[in-house]
Amino acid sequence: MIEVRELTKRYGGTLAVDRLSFVVKPGTVTGFLGPNGAGKSTTMRVLLGLDGATSGEALVNGGRYAALRRPMREVGALLDAGAVHGGRRAFDHLGWLARSNGIGTRRVAEVLEQVGLAGVARKRVGGFSLGMRQRLGIAAALLGDPGVLMFDEPVNGLDPDGVRWIRELVRSLAAEGRTVLVSSHLMGEMQLTADRLVVIGRGRLIADTSVRELADRFRRGVLVRSPRPADLTAVLAAAGGGVEAVPGGALTVTGLDVAAIGDAAAAHGIPLHEVTPHSASLEEAYMELTAGSTEFETAPK
Repeated sequence: MIEVRELTKRYGGTLAVDRLSFVVKPGTVTGFLGPNGAGKSTTMRVLLGLDGATSGEALVNGGRYAALRRPMREVGALLDAGAVHGGRRAFDHLGWLARSNGIGTRRVAEVLEQVGLAGVARKRVGGFSLGMRQRLGIAAALLGDPGVLMFDEPVNGLDPDGVRWIRELVRSLAAEGRTVLVSSHLMGEMQLTADRLVVIGRGRLIADTSVRELADRFRRGVLVRSPRPADLTAVLAAAGGGVEAVPGGALTVTGLDVAAIGDAAAAHGIPLHEVTPHSASLEEAYMELTAGSTEFETAPK
């Protein structure tokens, strides 16, 4: 489990993380979202002991990462796939990581096979594409078979097959009961991958919720189709609903839920052919939620 408690991190006069608190529980994929400069990478660096907290705590399995004797056996992380010496061979890179944590070389071969790099295990990393480096970073995260995994933008550089692969991988890891935290800018991918979302802006928590709950908070109304749209419009307006015609002869209704729409139509003998609640996409909900929290904003044209 990952626990962040009132975490604050300052770099000189810059407040990167501001009294941030959240919990990532086992058995779920938690998406870690926020605009550039929101504090996501800083939070993950503090969790991994790469930066110290100014105040508060960032704990893994109830303790600080720095106190773990063999950390790769408990926590696996991918922060920067490019942080590998280009002159090293893939197998050797993982080999020294394994030895430092008491992990056998058989496991090195296993994870290279798992990420699809067995065929280039003896190749130097300097000749790897961005996608191959990303896979190598994921292999390093998996090396100790840890119960907690943190991935920062794991699909960077991956082709569509690779994106699908990492999506299935992180979901399978969570299904095994592991704790999985994934930072990403790709809202569509998060909608397919994550169970829960932690959204931050300017170092502060904005939302800690499920994907469905977040989309429902920004519900766009109810799409309704009827062979008598004019009559239905009058009835629903009288009931307090906002009604707008949309292309194709349908109506978008706000201010009334599905039951109220059905009851009003039935009371006046108006048939309904479709009644569909319409929630915002995750990207739409995210953009509304983080409005005003971006570090850099473009002026409208």
